[in-house]
Amino acid sequence: MWVVPLILLSLVAGVVGGVLGARSTGTNRLADAGLPTVSITGSVDRAPDSVAGIASAVLPSVVSIEVTASDGTSTGSGFVLRQDGYILTNNHVVASADEVGATIVVLFADGTQVPASIVGRTADYDLAVVKVEVEGLTPLLLGDSDAVVVGDPVVAIGAPLGLVGTVTTGIVSALNRPVSAGDATDTAFINAIQTDAAINPGNSGGPLVNASGEVIGINSAIAQAPGTDSTTAGSIGLGFAIPSNQVRRTADQLIETGTATYPIIGVLLDDRYTGEGVQVASEDSDGTPPVTPDGPADRAGIRRGDVILAIDGRPVTDPEELIVTIRSRTPGDVVVLRVRTGEDERDVRVELSESSGG
Repeated sequence: MWVVPLILLSLVAGVVGGVLGARSTGTNRLADAGLPTVSITGSVDRAPDSVAGIASAVLPSVVSIEVTASDGTSTGSGFVLRQDGYILTNNHVVASADEVGATIVVLFADGTQVPASIVGRTADYDLAVVKVEVEGLTPLLLGDSDAVVVGDPVVAIGAPLGLVGTVTTGIVSALNRPVSAGDATDTAFINAIQTDAAINPGNSGGPLVNASGEVIGINSAIAQAPGTDSTTAGSIGLGFAIPSNQVRRTADQLIETGTATYPIIGVLLDDRYTGEGVQVASEDSDGTPPVTPDGPADRAGIRRGDVILAIDGRPVTDPEELIVTIRSRTPGDVVVLRVRTGEDERDVRVELSESSGG
């Protein structure tokens, strides 16, 4: 008995609503909306040190890099190092291009696409230089990363997720972060600049610039929340960049020789050790002694089983921290290690030697 009245009521309500709606719409329509407009005279300028000003100056020198290999196509970022076509990026962006038949294409800000070839690359620092046959490019300046302090404003530019010319901003949120990337056989150790500027997959190889538009770092890695894999990772406000002073040294070597070297002290570290500092291994590993005979550590009197507590007065708490700190130096530099043998502690001076990179 209630079904028919309810249906009739809903139909009537629908008709009334439709009529009221039609009347309302018809009554309120205007022939000309006449919305207020802003009068703009002349060009719109931005201060050179504003984010817009920095982006305008830097964007023409930032590129997107596309690598096509047997495992598919991947993209990353890079920027112009020299006006005659040398471009810097991350090694992991172009590593797959080493196989036969692989191709690299560089996409410039104006839409121009140019094939590129690898000049040199190193997995140890996760850096690579590629070359395009183009003249008259505008290179970016490499700034002094040692002058960077926590809180400095920064701008990150690149092609995250293939979105070319993306600009994000933030600050330097930490310095000297020990970061390792890659796998067990191809690991890069970075004494990184940490930033909260949004960094996503595809930003790799792009510049992190300061308020003067100078490159202070190369965006290379992002932190991942627990349970997140590399295919779904995104920015969580923890991005890491290779400092520009390291980039300068490595890029010089890659352009001049095609390979890069890195400093070593000549010891194997025991990653199972859980005490204070880091421990030199006590046993040989696959025939390799814990302390390289006549190497820097050996000449300084460091022995198997010794514990390294600090480098240049800065305490070390895990093997990666010691490795990245040493990698941030130059072969021939002298570092002071605080070493403990048994209960005795001492400071030793170690002159870093050189090892060939990959």
